[in-house]
Amino acid sequence: MSSAIAQVAEVDMDMVQHAKGVFLERVIAEHEFRRSEITRILDNAHIDEQILETISRPAERVLPWYEYRKIFLNDARIRGGVEFWKEHVLEVTSASEAYSVAPELLVAILGIETYYGQRMGGYRVIDSLATLAFAYPPRSAFFTSELESFFLLAREEDIDPEEVLGSYAGAMGAGQFISSSYRAYAVDGDADGQRNLWGNWQDILASVANYFSSHGWQQDQPVIDRVSLSRTWSGTEPPNSMNLDETIASLSNAGYVLSTELSGETPATPLSLEGEDGQEYWVGYHNFYVITRYNRSIMYALAAYQLSQTILAEYEQS
Repeated sequence: MSSAIAQVAEVDMDMVQHAKGVFLERVIAEHEFRRSEITRILDNAHIDEQILETISRPAERVLPWYEYRKIFLNDARIRGGVEFWKEHVLEVTSASEAYSVAPELLVAILGIETYYGQRMGGYRVIDSLATLAFAYPPRSAFFTSELESFFLLAREEDIDPEEVLGSYAGAMGAGQFISSSYRAYAVDGDADGQRNLWGNWQDILASVANYFSSHGWQQDQPVIDRVSLSRTWSGTEPPNSMNLDETIASLSNAGYVLSTELSGETPATPLSLEGEDGQEYWVGYHNFYVITRYNRSIMYALAAYQLSQTILAEYEQS
């Protein structure tokens, strides 16, 4: 029995019901939801053991970089990105220009998240969020907040909270926005009065672009560089922090060999990942940090960047 399943078996359902009750009373008082409706929806929400098991073993925690990379950088996903870009060139171009975000990055994010809208998740979002809010203590506070945002989102966008499907963690649509991000960053790209992140590519691409723009994407600036090590390198593996706690100058002094025209004061972060032929060393810059705001994972950000560059090269040659 996995630890996650064991954890579900040990859940005190009385405590789950208590947490539901506290949540219910608060959102009714603060947001004036109808008691009968919210009570019915929460009573029908299913505490799903599979969700608890899945969240305990995300790929970026259990796979080395070279295996994680292969999930996303393969011929089918690259070819799919080129085809998607061609099919939706007007929407991609419009979103890229409006928000000053690289078009290839917009395409790559959709490729990684949902295979260009083809795999948007089969879990009921209400089940995912209720499970993680009430039966997953390590992140209960976060998912309780997301459950609250989900009810607000459903009311604002006039969607049925019991019908919406998404990921095991409650992410929705082609760009896999969590509820709070949907409310904060989704855009009505075609001005039809609704922010539809499931089937409206103007809304979807504008929303992903707005997310990156809002988090500080700098157009035409570098993202990350592969580096080598000099003989003066200390031999201490970097902490693989997403924060830009170093500079190009400090890393050069520490023995990282960089080939860049950026100034020595440029913030940066050193990274070490397990490649197929040994350790790979990288230095990420501001735009790399921005990609990690979409998904708090170094491997995710590097895979997204590499996929974007490969799609771009294939698109320009097609």
